[in-house]
Amino acid sequence: MILDTCTIDGPIGPLKLMAHGDALVACEFAGRGDRSGMEARRLERHMGGFTTRAAADPAGAATRLARYFAGDLAALAEQPVEMHGTEFQVAIWSALREIPAGTTWTYSQIAAHIGRPAAVRAAGAANGANPIAVFVPCHRVIAADRTLWGYGGGLERKRWLLLHEGAAFADRYAQEELLARAK
Repeated sequence: MILDTCTIDGPIGPLKLMAHGDALVACEFAGRGDRSGMEARRLERHMGGFTTRAAADPAGAATRLARYFAGDLAALAEQPVEMHGTEFQVAIWSALREIPAGTTWTYSQIAAHIGRPAAVRAAGAANGANPIAVFVPCHRVIAADRTLWGYGGGLERKRWLLLHEGAAFADRYAQEELLARAK
């Protein structure tokens, strides 16, 4: 199996795209140190062995990402994706794609949406394991108190993405206060 791949620069840093045919299978923040290459290992576990080849626009994802960054918020939803994970993870990731740009849901809303209202922590874990950043918009999930909480790409990227989409969330000072209380 061959996966098309490229790394593009964007306003939130470099993003590595990997596609299988016409569908995106991974989008990860490039150069992230501790998680660098994690998506490749996960894909191999779920898809079997593969090789990669350089492509200018894997599955059209680079073009759609450029459109999104230019203000066409609907471009992300147009991207075909192929999700590989457990049944529960895929259910959570599919639900994430239903959150409209400019809107946020809480972790409990995601769990309830898939019919598992008691699985809030598991929903959070699945959200954190999302292999297709930005296109499967886990950045649109926030804490119950409307603060930004948990994002594999870092809270500053999450904040940027939500501001870009015009979403409402609690301000940074509220987030810093929450972090101080957690210590």
